[in-house]
Amino acid sequence: MAASSPGLDLAATPGPPGPLIRQKTADSAARGGSRLLALDGLRLVAALMVCLYHYAGRGGTVSESWHGDPRHVFPTVYHAAVYGNLGVELFFVISGFVICMSSWGRTLGDFFRSRVARLYPAYWVALVLVTGASLAMPYVVHAVRLDEFLVNLTMLQQPMGATRVLGVCWTLWVEVRFYVLFALLVVLRGVTYRRAVLFACVWTLAAVLCHSTDNALLHQVIMPEYAPYFIGGLALYLIHRFGSDLLTWGIVAMSWLLAQREATVGLWGHHPHRDPYVVILIVTVAFAAVAAVALGWTRWASWRWLVTAGALTYPFYLVHEHLGWFVIRVLHRGLGLAPWPTFGVTVLGMLVLAWLIHRFVEKPFGPRLKRALKPVRLPVG
Repeated sequence: MAASSPGLDLAATPGPPGPLIRQKTADSAARGGSRLLALDGLRLVAALMVCLYHYAGRGGTVSESWHGDPRHVFPTVYHAAVYGNLGVELFFVISGFVICMSSWGRTLGDFFRSRVARLYPAYWVALVLVTGASLAMPYVVHAVRLDEFLVNLTMLQQPMGATRVLGVCWTLWVEVRFYVLFALLVVLRGVTYRRAVLFACVWTLAAVLCHSTDNALLHQVIMPEYAPYFIGGLALYLIHRFGSDLLTWGIVAMSWLLAQREATVGLWGHHPHRDPYVVILIVTVAFAAVAAVALGWTRWASWRWLVTAGALTYPFYLVHEHLGWFVIRVLHRGLGLAPWPTFGVTVLGMLVLAWLIHRFVEKPFGPRLKRALKPVRLPVG
């Protein structure tokens, strides 16, 4: 781990473990440090769920590309595709697990550098690609103004009120707010079992109380509609690292109960073609899938290709929506390819593009950006 200067090494060294943690240290280090390939597979599943929704489960711009409403273009799969956006909720549960895992033993500076290096290189390339396609084919998606494009580079376009270049980037704004909360309230002092549990409990209470106020700023900070997913994932990582106990399973159960309510109100209430029982089932499966990883039930999923699947997920997620609509327009309306071949070729094309971004952008430039963000050690005196 790279050393940090005193100015950025803000995380205090975690104190000695309490009795509860000492009872669980026999195998926690091995479980906490091993790569969990099943999580990589779950990431790709979540991204493909969202892709299915964007191509076959919603109207709007994609209907123009298909030259018809997806419910008529894909009359059978449409009824499953309308639930695809719940892949985002699965992403958030995984994120809570992974962020807690990856921040263990890191300073605040380490945490900041790793997040910036992970998020921004592929994101900037996706912005350029989608904007270029928008300029070439404005009848699919209109290009944003220059000032809006420039503010999109910051990933802060939503609070700035600027038009989003990437439709999916609203989830990145949710993730960023989670990172900031976790960094300031947990990573700053050093991640420990007690601090993570306290963070989860306080955030849960704040999210529940947030429903009784109309304060917009408080809602932006607390994120009551998304908090249960991150908290549940965080608690599941504690179970993975330290073993099962009633407290952490209680946090998971509370998070699931709140999450299914948020999902049902937010998704079923705004879409007449969704069944509330199916929404609850999918949220339950999302929690159960990450719980299976936490408990070690997925160790059999040790195929090396899952590493590649996990690596492709983020760039695929960034480019699949708008660029996919451009490809669908060209293949289906322009070249006359049938819907299902168009669907398959488009998904495959987005996966190939994701691999190219990972290979030629993320792998070389992510580490460089991380090194460039290291603080300069100034001479004393």
